[in-house]
Amino acid sequence: MPPASRRARVRSYDPDRTRAALTAQIGHALDAARVLTADQLAAPSGLPNWDVHQLLVHIARQIEAVPRAIEAEAPAKADLDLPTWARSTGDIADRLDADTREAAAGTARAASRIEEAAEQLARVMDRAVEPGRNVRITLGTMRATDFLVTRLVELVVHTDDLARAIGTGIPLDRQALAAVTRLLADALAARAPGNSVEVRIPPYAAVQCVSGPRHTRGTPSNVVETDPMTWIRLATGRTTWGAALDAAAVTASGDRADLAAYLPVLA
Repeated sequence: MPPASRRARVRSYDPDRTRAALTAQIGHALDAARVLTADQLAAPSGLPNWDVHQLLVHIARQIEAVPRAIEAEAPAKADLDLPTWARSTGDIADRLDADTREAAAGTARAASRIEEAAEQLARVMDRAVEPGRNVRITLGTMRATDFLVTRLVELVVHTDDLARAIGTGIPLDRQALAAVTRLLADALAARAPGNSVEVRIPPYAAVQCVSGPRHTRGTPSNVVETDPMTWIRLATGRTTWGAALDAAAVTASGDRADLAAYLPVLA
């Protein structure tokens, strides 16, 4: 990881808003999980070789990770920021897949596991938002409040996966959607540093990225614009650049405004 003097400014997130957004989004996912039928639980999740039951257990495990990290010995220093976390998750994808399959095989009711995980999280939340608290995770050490933001990513992305798998809309908390949009936009800017392309995701984020001529005034010559949910699906590999363009879900102008080589930023 480059020294702080060479890294771009990393966005911060209000702990109280993060806490409220995470609690709300867990509630939305849990409400949906509680009413699923056996057939729905056995249906494909849309993720490779996972059914809906396995997806729900994965959601539970992402929540369970917080109390486990909070209750462990706290490291003195954090060495992992949010954009780096987003760009590093692919390194542990195989391990997560194997662990999820094992956990799902031993879980009778995924909704109950999510509910228990939410209760465990509530018991440690005050400690999780304490200023200066760090946690150790598989990829490194993070500020505890940043780790909560990563849980927003997991909950928003997988709530959307669940909604598409069962064909029913599930609410996304507005603050959660905003935080995830911004984090993934910042991860793109970190992956493709530069100022030649402006990526706009109204109303939540706008970043500049991709090396080349720097824009200084007026309308940038290279502009990409899309909505938050399309951006999240692009950034996490749920859809492709070509498919989003074909569906007119993305507009791109300028000879450098092709982000296909930089997507997904989180896999």
